[in-house]
Amino acid sequence: MKDVKVYLSEKEIKEKVAELGRKISEDYRGSDKNLLVIAVLKGSVIFLSDLIRNIDVDLAIDFMVISSYGRSTVSKGNVKIIKDLDINIHSYDLLIVEDILDSGYTLSKLIEILKVRNPKSLKICALLDKPDRRVVNVDLDYCGFTVPDEFIVGYGLDYDEKYRNLPYIGILEP
Repeated sequence: MKDVKVYLSEKEIKEKVAELGRKISEDYRGSDKNLLVIAVLKGSVIFLSDLIRNIDVDLAIDFMVISSYGRSTVSKGNVKIIKDLDINIHSYDLLIVEDILDSGYTLSKLIEILKVRNPKSLKICALLDKPDRRVVNVDLDYCGFTVPDEFIVGYGLDYDEKYRNLPYIGILEP
């Protein structure tokens, strides 16, 4: 078993998620808005559930499962859709919710895929941003925290499918 050093406490995460929810609510308030929140599974599921409880405008949710890693530990940018959306996104203002943005490969390809489907608008919310790993530029509209180039786990993020259930975000130590 590996040790995990707390990097962001449960309290810090809760406060930031509430702040993000307020900002998103302000931006999507209005009768002309039709918010569809898209979670990229699996890592974003805990963040998504907390975030949408902090958004006080009408919204719909849908889920995607995508893979760009295959059998490697490094993304090569070849995105494969494992589970696609159930909703036709044409009339929606999309908000993609991600757990972490690192290389940018997967998210940039996902944006290309979704833009072809002609949503009304498309914005991105990531709980964590790891800019030191960025290879492809992706602009975040909403960002929780910037994190160092360390292996991050907890609050939905995993190592070998473990640690997702930690209530905090930690750095995995050998």
